[in-house]
Amino acid sequence: MKAIIKLMSMKPCCRMLLPSKNTPFLGVPFPKSSNFSSNPNHSSTFRFPHHKFHTFATILSRNSPLNSTWDQSRIFYSTCCCNHLSKRERARFLVARAVPDLRSFSASVESRVNDKNFERIYVQGGINVKPAAAEEKIDSDENVVDKEEERVEGGDVGKDVRKNECSMFVEVGKEESEVEKEAWKLLRNAIVTYCGSPVGTVAANDPNDKLPLNYDQVFIRDFIPSAFAFLLKGEGEIVRNFLLHTLQLQSWEKTVDCYSPGQGLMPASFKVRSVALDDNKFEEVLDPDFGESAIGRVAPVDSGLWWIILLRAYGKLTGDYALQERVDVQTGIKLILNLCLSDGFDMFPSLLVTDGSCMIDRRMGIHGHPLEIQSLFYSALRCSREMLSVDEGSKNLVRAINNRLSALSFHIREYYWVDLKKINEIYRYKTEEYSTEATNKFNIYPEQIPHWLMHWIPETGGYLIGNLQPAHMDFRFFTLGNLWSIVSSLGTPRQNEAVLNLIEAKWDDLIGQMPIKICYPAVESEEWRIITGSDPKNTPWSYHNGGSWPTLLWQFTLACMKMRRTDLAKKALDIAEKRLPQDRWPEYYDTRNGKFIGKQARLFQTWSIAGYLTSKMLLEKPEMASLLFWEEDYDILENCVCALSNSTRKKCSRRLAKSQILV
Repeated sequence: MKAIIKLMSMKPCCRMLLPSKNTPFLGVPFPKSSNFSSNPNHSSTFRFPHHKFHTFATILSRNSPLNSTWDQSRIFYSTCCCNHLSKRERARFLVARAVPDLRSFSASVESRVNDKNFERIYVQGGINVKPAAAEEKIDSDENVVDKEEERVEGGDVGKDVRKNECSMFVEVGKEESEVEKEAWKLLRNAIVTYCGSPVGTVAANDPNDKLPLNYDQVFIRDFIPSAFAFLLKGEGEIVRNFLLHTLQLQSWEKTVDCYSPGQGLMPASFKVRSVALDDNKFEEVLDPDFGESAIGRVAPVDSGLWWIILLRAYGKLTGDYALQERVDVQTGIKLILNLCLSDGFDMFPSLLVTDGSCMIDRRMGIHGHPLEIQSLFYSALRCSREMLSVDEGSKNLVRAINNRLSALSFHIREYYWVDLKKINEIYRYKTEEYSTEATNKFNIYPEQIPHWLMHWIPETGGYLIGNLQPAHMDFRFFTLGNLWSIVSSLGTPRQNEAVLNLIEAKWDDLIGQMPIKICYPAVESEEWRIITGSDPKNTPWSYHNGGSWPTLLWQFTLACMKMRRTDLAKKALDIAEKRLPQDRWPEYYDTRNGKFIGKQARLFQTWSIAGYLTSKMLLEKPEMASLLFWEEDYDILENCVCALSNSTRKKCSRRLAKSQILV
């Protein structure tokens, strides 16, 4: 509680970098005031006036659609309003006044999933709002406020949350190998701080790299393995800070050629910058990149999905479920889902995206409905269904999530899956079928089956193809999408087992001398020129075009552990452990079997380091790994969204999915 009182009497030491003076904050436009700098050198920043903190309450009550509620119960008070009270009484007063109205406010944020007036109004991230039961608990337990004060005063917000629950996973006295010690040292050296607190890790930290480009930034997707490593180590503070700070960066109106992306978008990355103030002073700001500086100027689709997945993992591994219940966090989840679930011209339940919007962030012919995004989308939907507070304001959103889960599960399991039997079926497809009962629903021509696939696919294995569109199937094997379909149970148990059987059968192709191929096979010759646009970095068997990425090791390990194939994970980990330290932890490897360090690979790549550490700890702590994956959800199978009982069609998702489940 001292944190709340202190915020009202001290000048904040840090700021967020806004794109313009007129960008709204907390869903409210800034007033024209001398409180906001007009200096062109730092006009894109803001700060609160330290002597009039109650100005925010005035702005909110004047502009918010809920002004009648906020006018009587504001959480931003000037210190003078309760100076006559004791410290404990002031803390109780603030929490008691804030909680009831914040709860009702959260319920009113989202009235229906496609509401165009879906507003973004946040509670200031630095204020820890108690859950709804907080008011009653404070009244019944005199020690609650004191305990909260001690935790906040210690400066370890999030680090010791539910300490007893978190510490059960921390092994005492475990002797680390020299490789592990080196990896942890490198990972900690990559930590980025903001106003004295850790907020993430840089993408790469090579001291000899004189031209880091954007590798000195904190990427959301790159930080995920680092976050899992810290969580498995029992260090949750950096992950909590990362989640809250990236949440505050969400949905800003940065533009690309005067066009603003959708509200709810998470940045691809952010950088901590120092901004010059008066009197030769400097102040730290967070500067996000939503794609306006990226190669190809493509917004990241996967950032918001990874953020939701990490939020669930944080709660599972620390026991700090109160973070998920915060009003601003609940609103952030809803904004991401609203962006992903919005209506459009697309006729499929899969998410429509452009090339370069995910881990493969350059042109590689994966535009449309790439498997990686569908697997992450499905995982994020399952996470959100667990974490969303179900109330009058979110029930329509929860209903939309359930419907999409059912439809997406059926779509991917039925149309993306290939094995020897399915390929033979496609080989005999009839084309130009016009009816609701057509077998070849997407008008796929048998000539599209590549020659390499007929000889490559094993008898006992199968996989989910990389992409599906009308008259087009991308038969390449994309590792991340297939691994995450296992982790999230997007595939059936039989399909999940078949994917690992395929990897085992084609070990030399997909694992080779360095785990693990990002995709197989590489596109070459004229196909490379057409698909990649003659990309000099994505040459055959390099980078995204068939390169080997050590960071995929942790996801491979998690998938193997779920399917009880830890032998495969240990075998791959042993290969990586021998080479990565010797090669100085490269970003990726080249050639068909991953023999050489990538020609443009960065050294001391953070997510290569974190991927190794996370894999190592997952294998040592299977009880923690079990918290991070999902089993088959029979409620999804029962939820028949297509209502085909009154239709002439023969199949529905419920019947098909049930028929594919292993008993």
